[in-house]
Amino acid sequence: MNIPAAPLSKPVLFFIIPSLKGGGAERVIISLANYFNKNNFQSVLISLNNDIPAYEIDNDVKVYYLTDRQKSRFVDRVYHITETFYKLIKLSRTLKPVCTLSFITSANIWSGITCSLTRVPYIVSERTSPDRSVNSFTYWHKHLALFLYKRAAAVVVSAKGVEDCLLKDKDFKSLSNIDRITNAVTIFQPASDEKVHNRRFILGVGRLAYVKGFDILIDAYAKTGLEDIDLIVVGDGEERATLVEQIAKLGLKDRVLLPGSRNNLQNYYSQAEIYVLPSRNEGYPNALVEAMSFGCPSVAFDCNFGPAEIIANNENGILVNNGSVKGLSDAIARLASDQVLRDELGSKARIISQTNHPDKILGEWEALIKKHAATSAITAQIASSQPAL
Repeated sequence: MNIPAAPLSKPVLFFIIPSLKGGGAERVIISLANYFNKNNFQSVLISLNNDIPAYEIDNDVKVYYLTDRQKSRFVDRVYHITETFYKLIKLSRTLKPVCTLSFITSANIWSGITCSLTRVPYIVSERTSPDRSVNSFTYWHKHLALFLYKRAAAVVVSAKGVEDCLLKDKDFKSLSNIDRITNAVTIFQPASDEKVHNRRFILGVGRLAYVKGFDILIDAYAKTGLEDIDLIVVGDGEERATLVEQIAKLGLKDRVLLPGSRNNLQNYYSQAEIYVLPSRNEGYPNALVEAMSFGCPSVAFDCNFGPAEIIANNENGILVNNGSVKGLSDAIARLASDQVLRDELGSKARIISQTNHPDKILGEWEALIKKHAATSAITAQIASSQPAL
């Protein structure tokens, strides 16, 4: 890790996340780093783990990987903790950030510890259900997180459900520094006319992980009995082999396709008959927002959290009781056979391109960081800059 010998010329912002290898949180933090780097800041993107980035990072954004966690022995974990702590402190003391923004609980804790020691304002963000993270921590781990979250300039959540879940915990209900900023619509290159599939298809997009529920989607698709429309799930992850086995057992190898990750999602969204979000839980699902922005009629489980804040049931999409295979199957079959309904839902879904436009969402992040960036002189310098969207 090559750290400059002196502070950088522009006000520095740190963006810290556990990994850059893929997912909604990674996409959002990279887009923020790219945005602020164009607006009189020097963005420094810090990944706690050494992974290949899944999304494009602008050339001028400085990227640091702190450690390579390949082994799980106790002595290796101690080494990785020591290495992470040392490198974060060194980066902070050398580059002197005016503010640090971190995503996901483990990065939030590292950011809070480092910034408390180096006296840098910091903002943390919970990106998924707190019941899967801070609310489930052991006593000492939870109270460390609570201490650091209370000291943060802000605790940002992407959905009201995430905020409500965090505050329902008796320890975290005293937090008074929560801000809610939803995710912006991803701006893709224009869709092309090149066909991604030679038949009608239903689309799922996301990491092939248990929490994303693609096993439920495959079961629901099988129960529809539809023969004139295929299912394509774009993405990769640790559940691929399990899903391939499930597809084979159901006799759907020619009808359910797992093409892996793709860099032309705009073509899939624009050509799909239906988009389905079968997640067991979420934070604020980027892929659902993306699909709707293309006018793709969408079905989603009413899971924690996000879909119910995005979809008004039977107006701009369809919400299904969380985890109901039959409910999901019925909704897919209903949409697949009703072109008028698909057109109506898709037309209203496009409005999300305005409500979640990047100008609006990035502007909210910019206002938050300007409010908390260190020193009045730097704040004045930032405030005088003109955004370069």
